[in-house]
Amino acid sequence: MAVSQLHATSSTRSETFLQYNSSLSRFIQFGSRNRLFLIRTLNSSRLKTPSFCVRNVSSEPKQKLNHPVVSEQEAASALSGYTPDAASIASSIKYHAEFTPLFSPEKFELPKAFFATAQSVRDSLIINWNATYDCYEKLNMKQAYYLSMEFLQGRALLNAIGNLGLTGAYAEALSKLGHNLENVLGQEPDAALGNGGLGRLASCFLDSLATLNYPAWGYGLRYKYGLFKQRTTKDGQEEVAEDWLEMGNPWEIVRNDVSYPIKFYGKVVSGSDGKSHWIGGEDINAVAYDVPIPGYKTKTTINLRLWSTKVPSEDFDLYAFNAGDHTKATEALSNAEKICYILYPGDDSIEGKILRLKQQYTLCSASLQDIIIRFERRSGANVNWDEFPEKVAVQMNDTHPTLCIPEMMRILVDLKGLTWKEAWNITQRTVAYTNHTVLPEALEKWSLELMQKLLPRHVEIIEMIDEELIHTIVSEYGTVDPDLLEKKLKEMRILDNVDLPATFANLIVKPKESTVVVPSDELETTEEEVESVNEEPEAEKEGTLEEEKEVEVVPEPPKLVRMEEEKEVEVVPEPPKLVRMANLCVVGGHAVNGVAEIHSEIVKDEVFNEFYKLWPEKFQNKTNGVTPRRWIRFCNPDLSRIITYWIGTEDWVINTEKLAELRKFADNEDLQTQFRAAKRSNKMKVVSLIKERTGYTVSPDAMFDIQVKRIHEYKRQLMNILGIVYRYKQMKEMSVAERKAKFVPRVCIFGGKAFATYVQAKRIVKLITDVGATVNHDPEIGDLLKVVFVPDYNVSVAELLIPASELSQHISTAGMEASGTSNMKFAMNGCILIGTLDGANVEIREEVGEDNFFLFGAEAHEIAGLRKERADGKFVLDPRFEEVKEYVRSGIFGPFNYDELMGSLEGNKGFGCADYFLVGKDFPSYIECQEKVDEAYRDPKRWTRMSIMNTAGSYKFSSDRTIHEYARDIWGIEPVELP
Repeated sequence: MAVSQLHATSSTRSETFLQYNSSLSRFIQFGSRNRLFLIRTLNSSRLKTPSFCVRNVSSEPKQKLNHPVVSEQEAASALSGYTPDAASIASSIKYHAEFTPLFSPEKFELPKAFFATAQSVRDSLIINWNATYDCYEKLNMKQAYYLSMEFLQGRALLNAIGNLGLTGAYAEALSKLGHNLENVLGQEPDAALGNGGLGRLASCFLDSLATLNYPAWGYGLRYKYGLFKQRTTKDGQEEVAEDWLEMGNPWEIVRNDVSYPIKFYGKVVSGSDGKSHWIGGEDINAVAYDVPIPGYKTKTTINLRLWSTKVPSEDFDLYAFNAGDHTKATEALSNAEKICYILYPGDDSIEGKILRLKQQYTLCSASLQDIIIRFERRSGANVNWDEFPEKVAVQMNDTHPTLCIPEMMRILVDLKGLTWKEAWNITQRTVAYTNHTVLPEALEKWSLELMQKLLPRHVEIIEMIDEELIHTIVSEYGTVDPDLLEKKLKEMRILDNVDLPATFANLIVKPKESTVVVPSDELETTEEEVESVNEEPEAEKEGTLEEEKEVEVVPEPPKLVRMEEEKEVEVVPEPPKLVRMANLCVVGGHAVNGVAEIHSEIVKDEVFNEFYKLWPEKFQNKTNGVTPRRWIRFCNPDLSRIITYWIGTEDWVINTEKLAELRKFADNEDLQTQFRAAKRSNKMKVVSLIKERTGYTVSPDAMFDIQVKRIHEYKRQLMNILGIVYRYKQMKEMSVAERKAKFVPRVCIFGGKAFATYVQAKRIVKLITDVGATVNHDPEIGDLLKVVFVPDYNVSVAELLIPASELSQHISTAGMEASGTSNMKFAMNGCILIGTLDGANVEIREEVGEDNFFLFGAEAHEIAGLRKERADGKFVLDPRFEEVKEYVRSGIFGPFNYDELMGSLEGNKGFGCADYFLVGKDFPSYIECQEKVDEAYRDPKRWTRMSIMNTAGSYKFSSDRTIHEYARDIWGIEPVELP
């Protein structure tokens, strides 16, 4: 088979290079909001343009491309200022296929077509990107910087050409080149820079910031492997390394001139100038990789700067390498590079804890150094540090970037020469904190000993901040009531289990504990008391992980140890000394916000109640949102066209308030017919996805019932699958006619990753796949029930599943989900939610209407009492719940032993028992609510009306609204529209 050749001799090609002719490389205005596009042209005096013939070996129709890479006519047309057409875009794609290749020249297959297409899009982004950067530099306005350990971007190509308003032109251009746009889009891997809602929220925020023309940047880490790629086998979930960078990333640009030193270990010494100097230790460099983030139909293109880590070449031990000690020679390089290998490295080991703390400090230090240098450059010769908070806003997305606070203090005091008071005032006015968890035991804590070893100067600074906090607490509450003061200090101090500083040593005097050995015959401890003493603490019942996981191992509980022959003594280990990062965030920042109304109230009333009493002005709510561009406009074009037709404008893509206008058409038969047709079209795509990923065949006529999110006990995928087991058991006990009359056909779809060391979550994945393997092969059940676990759930999979969903499950234990964002995406796409009054569910239900939301379960204010009822042995289990557990144990779903998983739902107390997440309590309400779902689905008009009302009521949950609130209430920044 012949292959494509460039019709130019090798000698000619070796002499050829691209010339930018200043008269021919220019901005092209296009689109309704003045988009820009770069037409590359070649200087004819230096280069004769070769023709470019491509033989397509894909499944698409083959076509030769005989016209030149860039013609003189196209070069001339670049001066005319018209919107780029398919021909000029095709020329740009061909140029990149030839002159910026990442693949061999013989073929123009799909991978090469994707990279050439992405590079052609990047050209236009770079122009706007540079213009945005230059504008911000010249105007020197206040800018926000969003620091996050996660940015779950998803595929970028469709989003970029959609924001540029060039989707149709690129589709036509690729057709001319023998390829289909959809197939080319499918070649892009998802960037493995995030895991769940935390990272997806950060990415939605960047999209909104650019679209709304706010001056802002994102900062994160460039993970080589991300979290992991998930596979499902007969043993359940299997983790393998993610390969998203193996073929390269066409969007990123390495900035080798933007590199900052990062130090670990070493020691702190006092110099002759009286200042502290952090010396010695391990030094690495953080290098910037920039990714353009375009706004929708606007010139503004902001930056996501990701840090990668390395060491200078002189740190390579050439002598050791030549001596054969290769490991020693590359040790420094390996230590630096592994910092950015994995998202959330396992931290069960000391090495894992050190690596994760290194990641967090690298993000904070490199980002702040970059921010401060930009501030100094913009300030010119006379830097006024008091103006820093007037020019810079730093937002910490959860506690991962907490080290921003002591790092900013270190830079300002040690390197810039400010006084402590000046630096502390600047830091507090600059930094703000977003809280993402309502669980006190899940807030991040670090070992003080480990931090002293790795970051000695920062520990000194944290100790000084803690001392200032103690002074504030004493001033506020006085010393008249020692018990009250002790309680306040215990709850509020940044350093936990650490003695008071010397200046406060006599503040609270407590009687010394006796260390006398007690004879065994004087011990009155009963067997029951000993058993209770040796149980895990209540807080550890939640198997937290990833960003919610405490980083310090809880010490063993006290045990009775036999001394000599007749004596026993209670050995009480010293509690670990910890740094409470969330407390540091609250103290060091000027604003603390929750991410849903109910969550923010819990933050004020429970999580940080003492701080709220002290500084009520710091606390705010900023209900999360998602970008309507990616989550309706681009992922659901059929629904988008329907919305635009009935509303009469496409302005809803930016002004989502216009979605509410759909309400007045909710009963219109034409609209309902169109809604159902769009939903079925999307379902057909998911039928293909399921077949490709799992081998299962499902019916598009069945209800698509979906729960996709990180696998965690509090999110209660376990309740979902036990509800399905109950449904299946009922079906098996009925005749064919009975089950058809009682049950609506369903395809129950799950997706999400269980953290690699979270054993209970992995058992849940195993149960789901085992139930699916049994149910899906049961000829008696057929299409009446299917259970599918879609492996390696990511943004691209979500963009298929969410538009096809009809029922979506958001069923976390009330009071435990901070907000959720997938619930917003499902509602936007006309999906009806079944859920508890938790997180953003509360506000979604208010907006879409109570009749258009399936509600069940206990409420947040009842949870503590229900757990106590269980602990007191007063809770009576529903027989249907007991029945389901026994059915699972019976072996009907295979030989795997589920005793540990079912055992977590039993007992009244103890770690891993007592049904901490109240699955048994809410199960009866849940299955009864599912019966109401079946009833509603049998009435297509009612169901479709509910679907329309969900889309119409989702307008509040645009990230544009959220960003406007952050900009106004926390960051103090204003939109800047490029000229």
